[in-house]
Amino acid sequence: MINKCFLFFLVFLFSVSAYSQHERHYTSMISGRVISTEKEIVDFATVYLKGTNYGSYTDEKGIYHLKTVEGEYILVVSAVGYQTVEKKVKLAKGERIKVNVTIAPKVKELGEVVVTTSGVGRVNKSAFNAVAVDAKKLHNSTQTLAGALTKVPGVKLRESGGVGSDMQLYIDGFSGRHVKIFIDGIPQEGAGAAFDLNNVPINYADRIEVYKGVVPVGFGTDAIGGVVNIVTNKQPGKWFLDASYSYGSFNTHKSYVRFGQIFKNGFMYEVNAFQNFSDNDYYVDTYVRDFEIREDGSVRFPPLDKSKIYHLKRFNDQYHNEAVIGKIGVVGKKWADRLALSFNYSYFYKEIQTGVYQDVVFGEKFRKGHSLAPSLEYYKKNLFVKNLDLLLTANYNHNLTNNVDTASRAYNWRGEFYERGSRGEQSYQNSESKNKNWNGTLRMNYHIGEAHTFTFSHVVSDFERTSRSIIGASSKFTDFSIPKITRKNVSGLSYRLMPSDKWNISAFAKHYRQYNKGPVSQNTDGIGNYINLSNTVSAFGYGAAGTYFLWKDFQVKLSYEKAFRLPTTDELFGDEDLEAGKVNLKPEKSDNLNLSFSYNYQFGKHGVYAEAGLIYRDTKDYIKRGLDVLGGTSYGYYENHGHVRTKGYNLSLLYSFSHWFDVGGTFNCIDTRDYEKYLAGTSLQESMHYKVRMPNLPYRYANINANFHWNDLFIKGNVLTIGYDSYWQHDFPLYWENIGDKDSKNMVPEQFSHNLSLSYTMKNGRYNVSFECQNFTDAQLFDNFSLQKAGRAFYGKFRVFFGR
Repeated sequence: MINKCFLFFLVFLFSVSAYSQHERHYTSMISGRVISTEKEIVDFATVYLKGTNYGSYTDEKGIYHLKTVEGEYILVVSAVGYQTVEKKVKLAKGERIKVNVTIAPKVKELGEVVVTTSGVGRVNKSAFNAVAVDAKKLHNSTQTLAGALTKVPGVKLRESGGVGSDMQLYIDGFSGRHVKIFIDGIPQEGAGAAFDLNNVPINYADRIEVYKGVVPVGFGTDAIGGVVNIVTNKQPGKWFLDASYSYGSFNTHKSYVRFGQIFKNGFMYEVNAFQNFSDNDYYVDTYVRDFEIREDGSVRFPPLDKSKIYHLKRFNDQYHNEAVIGKIGVVGKKWADRLALSFNYSYFYKEIQTGVYQDVVFGEKFRKGHSLAPSLEYYKKNLFVKNLDLLLTANYNHNLTNNVDTASRAYNWRGEFYERGSRGEQSYQNSESKNKNWNGTLRMNYHIGEAHTFTFSHVVSDFERTSRSIIGASSKFTDFSIPKITRKNVSGLSYRLMPSDKWNISAFAKHYRQYNKGPVSQNTDGIGNYINLSNTVSAFGYGAAGTYFLWKDFQVKLSYEKAFRLPTTDELFGDEDLEAGKVNLKPEKSDNLNLSFSYNYQFGKHGVYAEAGLIYRDTKDYIKRGLDVLGGTSYGYYENHGHVRTKGYNLSLLYSFSHWFDVGGTFNCIDTRDYEKYLAGTSLQESMHYKVRMPNLPYRYANINANFHWNDLFIKGNVLTIGYDSYWQHDFPLYWENIGDKDSKNMVPEQFSHNLSLSYTMKNGRYNVSFECQNFTDAQLFDNFSLQKAGRAFYGKFRVFFGR
């Protein structure tokens, strides 16, 4: 069925693109630039002469050229998410005129997240299942990049604790390892812990693009779940300064500064810096393993009573990170539209309070590391020939991580300890891991006329990890003496047909290749007795995507991809501490299908936006994360799990009234089930988990948001905003749901959290003050089994912005 759908796409694509066109004789031209009322470039806007067949599109700089014949016309400019503008024009034979147009965006707000086409028309108008978040609307909040994504339909964030904790981003049921992260189109694999999405402030981004399921060739990646692309501000202008500081509960400090300038001669510079610090000493509810130290120094352990729950503070969970990103370059030159060299430095320190479960508590275990990352970007439009565009990027990440577990003490949740006969709270080690990761990207676009675009991309990456034990002890879950190496090549070619503003269609193909080398256990449990092995895998994928506007405000999107996902470095090699890797994992292969409908209607001061999306994923060799115990030590591991099928839907509804009130929400239902009918190694014994929902995956969740805005309060240009948002999540089991009765199962409980915010903007955004109360009902919150998140917390933020 899937292959038939794809063949239908191809037949339709080439039958439409093969139509003949009669020759036109143009004698006049209209040119100009289209910008928004916020002075931002509007790319891929449609520009045409009403009642004729003459039309064009704006490029990445908002510029259009429209050839026609002499006469009087009405020039129409439209873009998805913007109000249509019409202008009367008159041309004589052979005349060339310039008509610049400013258009105002139609706003579709979801609480504080505003989904708009201000700079993202290309994303929303594309045939791919994609949405763009306008991060600028959140710059006064204390949110991180990850937090801003939680209001996007189908997106779920799972964190193991407070600031700096481990996180996974889920898109339509697929976890963080199935989702690839980019910054300005550059892959961020190996960027270091300081650049995890839940550590980077929202002010770093201009917008965030989310591609769900089917991924455009231009990213050159092997994602099955989707892609998140962080787009920073590249708009030219005078100098600017954006600085903020926030303080809140659990001794949390966050600061951010960004400044830069683009000069008239094209030289540019920019500096970004941010830091996070938190003691993360919030209260958790847990039982306590008591002990008594006798006079002779021996330790007595009373019977453990798990029914007695205590309200206790975390005490070994401090986290801080610092990062600086410097960039210099030139723009607008004949030989380069953009050439930029950047250098990133980051450092992090993280105390480790628990293992994979909350009942395993540490008092002195910690991790620290730093990262150095130079990168180069070159972009040239009309390279050698007209309409041939080239993008080259190169990125190198060198990061070093130390895992330290040398204490000879055992702690309980009260912070009490006793001396042990051996060292190491979990596994005695003081290890150092050096990761060297570099990648290069080549992307070429060739436009034939106004309707046809070919894109070729190639991404090559190389990762190498070397480890050593400073104290001579090795981890149970790896062999420090064996280097870990992986090399990836992903190539892609696509064709897009966009004959009108009403519909467009794309077809593409991708090739994947990966070489892996590292330690492989010869034991049946996958732990210990390691030897050095290597393997090479390759695969070929393909897909197509199309969109059609049934009428002006109603859009339909359909996309399909035969996709592959290559194992990540953590899945292959572990993390040298709490995770065990597996070098001989197979790539995941999946048939991905997306169908979505969206409706955007404005009537008077009222605005309504509704969207419904259906997803289907049929995945084989699914890489599953499991939990196990070895010698009293809990650890995570990875394995291929046969056949998994995902079906689901996303719903979102938004309403706004004028500029003073908006309310909206999303509901997501994702059902991922085991479709491996027979047990591994057999052909007759049916698995007891066949067609059972996969464990440890959230499958139903929702959010609601509302905001009130008082414009020109006290002084013209000042705005007071009061916001509310809530999150709901259905309970789900840690292990298979068909094993055991409900009362004895380990469950991540149902939860409902509520947040309040208040912000006051002065002098049209120059000075900003905001206050937030997160989880104001002080509910118990869990994203993962037994790992409790923070209760009620208060935060305040002050921000200044100078420049355009």
